[in-house]
Amino acid sequence: MTDQSKRFQIFLASFLTLIAAGMGFSARGGIKDLWGAQYGFTNTEIGQISGMGLAGFGLVILAASLFADRVGYKVLMLLAFLCHLISGGIMLAATPLFESQGQGAAYWCLFLGMFIFSVGNGLAEAAINPLVATLYPNAKTHYLNILHAGWPGGLVLGSLVTMVSGNMGVKMWEVPMLLFLVPTVIYGFITIKEHFPEPETKTAGISYGEMFSQFSSPILLFLLLIHACVGYVELGTDSWIQTITNKFSDGQGPILFIYASTLMFFLRFFAGPIVERINPIGLLLVSAIFGAVGLYLISNSATVLMVWITMTIYALGKTFLWPTMLGVVGDKFPRGGAVTMGAMGGIGMLSAGLLGDPGIGYKQDFFATQNLTVDNNYQETFDRFKSSKENGFLFFPKIFGLDGAKKEVILDPSKSGPGTILQDTIDKLTKQNKLTDAHEVLALQKWWESAKSYADVDKPKIEAADTFGGRMALRITAAVPAFMAVCYLILFLYFQATGGYKMEHLHKEAEAPSEY
Repeated sequence: MTDQSKRFQIFLASFLTLIAAGMGFSARGGIKDLWGAQYGFTNTEIGQISGMGLAGFGLVILAASLFADRVGYKVLMLLAFLCHLISGGIMLAATPLFESQGQGAAYWCLFLGMFIFSVGNGLAEAAINPLVATLYPNAKTHYLNILHAGWPGGLVLGSLVTMVSGNMGVKMWEVPMLLFLVPTVIYGFITIKEHFPEPETKTAGISYGEMFSQFSSPILLFLLLIHACVGYVELGTDSWIQTITNKFSDGQGPILFIYASTLMFFLRFFAGPIVERINPIGLLLVSAIFGAVGLYLISNSATVLMVWITMTIYALGKTFLWPTMLGVVGDKFPRGGAVTMGAMGGIGMLSAGLLGDPGIGYKQDFFATQNLTVDNNYQETFDRFKSSKENGFLFFPKIFGLDGAKKEVILDPSKSGPGTILQDTIDKLTKQNKLTDAHEVLALQKWWESAKSYADVDKPKIEAADTFGGRMALRITAAVPAFMAVCYLILFLYFQATGGYKMEHLHKEAEAPSEY
């Protein structure tokens, strides 16, 4: 096998880790309503579960990056492979545990499964970014963008499977969720058989002390702050956007998400030619502006056509943010190796998982509740549909969100009318002789007996409040890329004043490793 062929195999394995991660992420975004309907979770609880699919990601990137340059990239990839397999098995146990032990058991099963899935993603991410920078030292930004085209590629595949299974009437969220195991097996096989190159910092004799000394740079610290915003606005928003836009686009949320992700996939292959015309900071500045404008306009879109147009603007904005930020760190701080790149990925994922995903979920609950209780004084409707427990976020006040299962019952669009999903669940558990163990379903059945006489009155109110909550969540989130645009402008002016943006190398002539 030629050096070029070997390099491609390793690059392909790295690419497939992001395909797997993207599939799991998008499938999770598309099945949130099923989780709410089946287990009775609020948006805040769903955000907490799916947030673990990002928060653990970030923690592991930070930890694994500390020893990636010493243990080697292959070891991290193999550990990622094992975590992805284990997470699939744990998530499969959620429904049996719900039927035997109730909502709490299902919550913690999904929470743990998402966390282990994110650990696998984190281990892979800690390896693949410095690995690709080592394979292609003269074109880091370009190849990192191509590498991260795997992420939207996975988003497209996961969303397509979720949409098709939904159109076929498949109510089992496990079907679309666990298909990420297919690319997992492929990248695991490639990793086992291939020989990986030595880290660039190791061959250059860079010590840990020198790697960590890079964090004394105010520019690197500033980049870390900005990347926390990137994680919030890109991954946190993507986790919810198809669910939110589905409410005011005639049910086209999944198609819109697939469209935006497809744009990202193809555009990331052309980052190199764009960067040749405007430097990476200029590209990031333009991207942040598009992202802020796109999110704000989506939240105000009055027609389906406008949703498509504004979604295009948002997609153009978010496409180059994440990989180009990694490319900038690789260009300007090569002596940091996996440590600096891992810090970037880690802070982005932590922000998405701990702030973006649950924060956007909380904002939806907050504004939906406000719409019912404050704006329109529909207190009786709210009392019928509110969750049984309060949820909070950071220092914001705790609130009673809308119960996901109750919402699904009243908003069920099937021809059979409201209550169909509830009845389907009851029928299924009755056939399995498990109805007596499903305490939440029995409680929901009792609730429906008292609430169904108000269904015609409550449905439009709940639907309007749910949509309002989603729109307001996106509108407020638009402030994040607006702040990023200001930060990129500061960086742009700084580099212009100090001689322009220049790539730094560990060696006089940066070359791909000779054995590849």
